[in-house]
Amino acid sequence: MSSFITLPPGATPIVDADEEVFLLYTSLNRACTKLTGPDGYRGLGHVDSRKDTLTIHLGLFEDATEMSKDQQLCNISQSPKSKQKRSKKSIDIEIEIAQDKTALRSRRGDTGSVVWRASVEFCRTVLHQYFFPSGSTIFDYRRLSECNCLELGAGTGLLGIALSPLFRAYTATDIAALLPLIRKNVTLNSRPNYGAVGSQCTDLIVEELDWLTLASLPSGPSRIRYCPLPGPSSTLNKDNTWDLILAADCIYHPSLLRPFVDTIEALATPGRTWVIVVVELRQEDVIREFLNLWLTLGNWEITRVEGFLDENYAIWAGHRNSPTPTV
Repeated sequence: MSSFITLPPGATPIVDADEEVFLLYTSLNRACTKLTGPDGYRGLGHVDSRKDTLTIHLGLFEDATEMSKDQQLCNISQSPKSKQKRSKKSIDIEIEIAQDKTALRSRRGDTGSVVWRASVEFCRTVLHQYFFPSGSTIFDYRRLSECNCLELGAGTGLLGIALSPLFRAYTATDIAALLPLIRKNVTLNSRPNYGAVGSQCTDLIVEELDWLTLASLPSGPSRIRYCPLPGPSSTLNKDNTWDLILAADCIYHPSLLRPFVDTIEALATPGRTWVIVVVELRQEDVIREFLNLWLTLGNWEITRVEGFLDENYAIWAGHRNSPTPTV
């Protein structure tokens, strides 16, 4: 399959994590847009961890310059009937997401039970480019509709609900404790129909995938058997090959960085699988360690995807190269 990822013109692979972090945080420090939550503080990056249910309004405008600053950030409370000035064409996508506030505070290490800004912004960007294509896009959407996507750290399930119609098949994964919340949110929202080109995703599969467990397994058949298997109605490949592995705001705790990178390595098919990692820039040392771990795998090309989110975020696209044949 031809590449469905469209890298920006002139984009070059990252070779040094220190240089990449320096460039990112220099730009962040100069940025005029500073993210804040509903309480006036930036926080960790939750949209609003105080609510049991969020209504996510993804306001998509033909001319992005028509959006206000508030709309360009995480627009949660604004009604689709807002009097905000709009361009000639606009689309409002509304998604209801239940959160588990109790788990966030009582279950150690749980960050997936609430919605994060990076997921909202990535959803908005991908769908805006799909409905109103102009200039560069992250994906070639016609080719994307032929792809199998595996999401790591799906959390509340927002990305799967919003983006799965663009794929041939979509599997959202997380630890077992979060699967009931993801399935609840899938049930809360009717399957959106975007009129996607090509074959459309017939189902959104929710499966358990624990990075700590997978990373602890030896390479070979045992890892393959642990990988999530397709349900009876799924169009996923039976040999568990993925065209895209997607992870949004999964880079946060140093203890999970090695298992996360090992999971990417275990699941990616050389010469086929692309990995998209989206982060909100918080701790420099965590971002640096993650990039160092990914780069030291040695068989990956990793490129920053610029121009689609503001300076508070970073998107990287990684491709695992086919092994060089031995003579």
